Amino acid sequence: MPSSQSCTDDQKSIADTLAEAMDFLALCHEELGWDEQKHLARQAAARDSIEKGHPWEPSFEELEHGARVAWRNNARCIGRLFWSSLEVRDKRDIVEPDAMAEDLLQHIRIATNGGKIKPLVSIYAPEDEQGPLLRIWNHQLFGYAGYGTQADGRYLGDPKNETFTQLAEKMGWQGKGTDFDLLPWIIQKRGEPAQLYDPPEDVCLQVALRHPSLEWFADLGLQWYAVPILSDMNLRLGGLNFRAAPFNGWYMGTEIGSRDLGDEGRYNQLPIISDKMGLLGAQSETLWKDRALVELNEAVLHSYSEDGVRIVDHHRASSEFMRFVQKEQAEKRLVSGNWSWLVPPMSGSATEVFHKGWKDRKWLPDYQAQPKAWESSS
Repeated sequence: MPSSQSCTDDQKSIADTLAEAMDFLALCHEELGWDEQKHLARQAAARDSIEKGHPWEPSFEELEHGARVAWRNNARCIGRLFWSSLEVRDKRDIVEPDAMAEDLLQHIRIATNGGKIKPLVSIYAPEDEQGPLLRIWNHQLFGYAGYGTQADGRYLGDPKNETFTQLAEKMGWQGKGTDFDLLPWIIQKRGEPAQLYDPPEDVCLQVALRHPSLEWFADLGLQWYAVPILSDMNLRLGGLNFRAAPFNGWYMGTEIGSRDLGDEGRYNQLPIISDKMGLLGAQSETLWKDRALVELNEAVLHSYSEDGVRIVDHHRASSEFMRFVQKEQAEKRLVSGNWSWLVPPMSGSATEVFHKGWKDRKWLPDYQAQPKAWESSS
């Protein structure tokens, strides 16, 4: 027999899930203009499933609004001005890794849109009483392999992805051994071994970086992909966990220039660029990192713009975020924000978001971090 404690825990879990579902449906009632009859009917349907211990099934209208509000609520994102334009793909019927892998290619095609990037989320089956049905192991659908420090002391590839690269290699994947090898996908169905899929090279729009005035910059061989598609976050919506819900907006330039390519723990390009600029001689300038950082970020913005790939600079992104805040205030809604994520990693104090106080209110729906799939898989 189950213990009285486990029964109490189950009852609490059901009560919490029910309360969250009711709160979400009340939000839909208010923001989507439902009449009271529809609201009561949707409450009854959700309550019936939850009290029986099963996940309730949001309609597409509810799923769409919830995914958009999750973006609106996400405290880390500076690009929320466009939350209501998020396109939602309902893919809850997909239950096999092969079908998911094929569908993810379609997500990429739609989102890339020839460089005119569309905000997009694809939502797969929710977690049920047995756990997640499908998980994507990748942090993003695009990423570059990290192979470790080589004999000459140079790191090959992206250090951020070293652990994932090793997992893929143990499953039989072998990269080309360059700094920018696209990683394969790893997708797992509950109760089955994880499956390996070839890197999505045919659908990955990549941008070769060059500089408007530094002719040698192109010889560095730097590049980055066009669309950042996060694929390992949990969409928490109405008491449900959608643990496979890859979504994307478009890049802010400093994400690539300052962090991906500039950070010491990533591609660490600032010393190389500074040397090329003649800043590291005997009369080394105190601000050599700053000067190199500006040129690297200018190269990113210039290259993406020349190739017709949507991107935003950090000053414009900050201004757009403050417009979002004004719109939310007009709707009598507070804004949830995480200062350390909202402030750009270059010229932070020159942007308006730097000078405001932000509070992460942990509102739901939201896109949440979750344990790595390989750490939680059986």
